[in-house]
Amino acid sequence: MAASAQDTQQWYHRDPKTDNIPGIATERTYRELLKDRKPTPVVVAVIDGGIDSTHEDLRRVLWVNPKEIPGNGKDDDKNGYVDDIHGWNFIGGKDGRNVHHETAEVTRLYKKLRPQYEGKNRASLKPDQQKEYDLYVKTKGEVESKRLEYQTQYQGIKQFYDQYTTIVDELKTSVQKKNLDTTDLRQAASSSRQAGAIYRVLKQQDVADTDAMKGQLDKILDELKARAEYAYNPDFDGRAVVGDQPENVNERNYGNADIMGPDPFHGTHVAGIIGADRTNSLGIQGVSDAVQIMGVRAVPDGDERDKDVANAIRYAVDNGAQIINMSFGKDYSPQRQAVEEAERYALSKGVLLVHAAGNDGKNLDTTASYPADKFIDGKEIPNMITVGASSSSTGDELAASFSNYGKGSVDVFAPGKTIYSTVPGSQYQNSDGTSMAAPVVAGVAAVLKSYFPKLTYADLKRIIVQSAVPYKTQVKKPESNETVDFSTLSKTGGVVNLYEAVKLALAQEGDKAK
Repeated sequence: MAASAQDTQQWYHRDPKTDNIPGIATERTYRELLKDRKPTPVVVAVIDGGIDSTHEDLRRVLWVNPKEIPGNGKDDDKNGYVDDIHGWNFIGGKDGRNVHHETAEVTRLYKKLRPQYEGKNRASLKPDQQKEYDLYVKTKGEVESKRLEYQTQYQGIKQFYDQYTTIVDELKTSVQKKNLDTTDLRQAASSSRQAGAIYRVLKQQDVADTDAMKGQLDKILDELKARAEYAYNPDFDGRAVVGDQPENVNERNYGNADIMGPDPFHGTHVAGIIGADRTNSLGIQGVSDAVQIMGVRAVPDGDERDKDVANAIRYAVDNGAQIINMSFGKDYSPQRQAVEEAERYALSKGVLLVHAAGNDGKNLDTTASYPADKFIDGKEIPNMITVGASSSSTGDELAASFSNYGKGSVDVFAPGKTIYSTVPGSQYQNSDGTSMAAPVVAGVAAVLKSYFPKLTYADLKRIIVQSAVPYKTQVKKPESNETVDFSTLSKTGGVVNLYEAVKLALAQEGDKAK
């Protein structure tokens, strides 16, 4: 049977057995295993940078706070948050302004230590100060080198961008067209060396036309500029608009009700993967067909703050989320204790946390990354699943080249490369990352919870882990030329699979009925 256009775009719904593509067998699961069952709606919180609440494929599936009256400026349900209809924004101010750009955590650490240790000599310090001084030296070096790196990259790309746009504008004028695709450029190449050069650039980057290439370059420039001017700039303060005390982890009631924020691209993409409307004929279909998505904004363009993450988890738990997707992470966590207390709170309420492993091609068994997969005391976080990213290839590129991994730290892999989902403005686009793999798993958890409501967080985690399809394939180890067995990159050595997970849930249900 030929695959539909939607199946082709959303390869991650395909079935590894019938299609020989390492997807999660979504459609087969609904068709064969769930057709005679009725789901119970499940609330999934998306802690992220914002969700486009007006998106055509998300509007119907957004969580609605039943006790809050929209727009009356009152905290009707007395939960401490005014007009939180679809969730809450912990990186916004009461006046409606929002944090967009933010510093990296390493920059904040350096800025905090700089007044005390700048110009000091290590030997002159007391032993207990020397450890902090060493952190100051480390963070200073990292901030300065990263800032220089991104400034240099920005200048190089900007130079290419200026040359590119000048040549393209001249070519458009000469052939009298507003946009040039690869066919136009190939034809013009016989009489124009510049057309041939632009053609080769487009083919190399697998881009269809000159305007699309310009769009990609614009995006790259914006990202590099943001890192140089904001993320690694110790003199930048993006937090001021919130009006809180950033270091006070006990502060709860700050922020505003705007779950979109200034750039909801990432969160909108994540939300669509979990539960884009499966009842309409628009765009895409999410993994879960009975989900209510709660938006909790806590992740800026830069590193999220531990305080905001902790409060976002608590908000989600207190307002009924049964699953929380956490597609974010960083290298330092100065207020880790606050995050851990929130994770333990979620555990006490039976809430499952699904966390993206990260996109640095690192081994998390030997490299620090936060939120961590273990508590500070070294014990495993029982209600957390850590997810690496896999691709549509069954060969040596099965593990996404950017994905973090770890035999003792990453639970499963899930589709996270070339993932087609919702983006702002009722549009759709591909994106890559463990940020995309985590919501695939959150979607699987939501399907299980909605069709088998009695499953606990421990059941959900066990079923997802045990039902992952193992691959003994030799793959390229992320960010290296080394070849390793895929089974060595995670605890399960497998890719999550909805069909196998539902089969396991059905078997468990049958066992309990005996």
